[in-house]
Amino acid sequence: MNTTKITFQNQEGQELVGRLEFPADRHPHNFALFAHCFTCTKNLIAVKNISKALTSNGFAVLRFDFTGLGESEGDFADTNFSGNVEDLVAAADFLKHEYEAPSLLIGHSLGGAAIIFAAAEIPSVNAIATIGAPSNPVHVKHLLKSGLEEIETNGEAVVNLSGRDFKIKKQFVDDLETKSLPETIKKIRKPLLVLHSPQDNTVGINNAEEIYRAAHHPKSFVSLDGADHLLFDKNDSLYVGEVIAGWAKRYLPTKGRVDTSLRTKHQVVASLDTQDGFTTQMKVGNHYLLADEPEEYNGNDFGPSPYELVSAGLSACTAMTIQMYTQHKGWPLENVEVHTSYDKKHAEDCENCEADSAKIDTFEREIRLTGNLDEKQKARILQIADKCPVHRTLHSETQVISTLID
Repeated sequence: MNTTKITFQNQEGQELVGRLEFPADRHPHNFALFAHCFTCTKNLIAVKNISKALTSNGFAVLRFDFTGLGESEGDFADTNFSGNVEDLVAAADFLKHEYEAPSLLIGHSLGGAAIIFAAAEIPSVNAIATIGAPSNPVHVKHLLKSGLEEIETNGEAVVNLSGRDFKIKKQFVDDLETKSLPETIKKIRKPLLVLHSPQDNTVGINNAEEIYRAAHHPKSFVSLDGADHLLFDKNDSLYVGEVIAGWAKRYLPTKGRVDTSLRTKHQVVASLDTQDGFTTQMKVGNHYLLADEPEEYNGNDFGPSPYELVSAGLSACTAMTIQMYTQHKGWPLENVEVHTSYDKKHAEDCENCEADSAKIDTFEREIRLTGNLDEKQKARILQIADKCPVHRTLHSETQVISTLID
């Protein structure tokens, strides 16, 4: 399983529930901790997509429900922003003792503000990424404006947020007033990535500017142009995950660990959970990627299909073999392009070509050569293409030996 259900306790002894997601070989190069948005849960589609993009780049990601939300114990009405920060510290402590301390913190909306405060209390953190975060927790008060007067008068009120009712107590509002995010940012001095949409109508883009100005270098800003606050478009959330993964690798050690377990002795590992459809996590050598099927075959098209991967291997091997040969010969080949596609076609000269059994696997390969080559050289290069190792493997008698492992 790529995703493991985990539980840990907050400072009050209440059980918090999360999901810890791993890359395909279950040997991540770094652990990340994700803080979801105000009144959201770990199962928000944007949170899941961002986590998927990170795991496909070799990270393990822990996303969990804050106290009183989702599957976690506790009463949300009794929580506050400081409690969210404490939950994050408890989650980091759990990772430290059970797996490995988190080196990357990611926070969405109010979760973005929470991770900045938590980073000051988690020594292992080497990088921070915020998504649509307010420049101060007190910003949340505008979401509570329908009940603020009642909260001040009666000490509590029921406020409707995103179609759901939540009881908010005065201690929650009072706690927000005590937190100064700019001052905290100045103290932590850790690499910071700020992602924000100019069209964010919930937390305005000016918040990103204030966070960026308060932070010390190294700091980066990425505009999520066209995205809404909750990143409902899967392309936006997947993009955010890819950007964070690429940025974080500059500041985190990401070299693969030596692994001698049976599970990962092979060159390629593919892992697929039940809920993921055809979207398959893969580790190919020291590189991470996704495989999938096109949407017309009920896939998400998040990655190449299995036969596209086979075709890619043939194209790459052909190009490498041709370049190696022409360089050895000293021929003026500047560039080689290899275009390969796969299909099942009727075998030539078959007696019963209409029968399905008469169809054979066919790879069509077209090669474009750039350089001052004569016709004799081009003809020889075409012969060499058929001698590439992957081509020979596809033409030879092969065997696949399958065994079950624990």
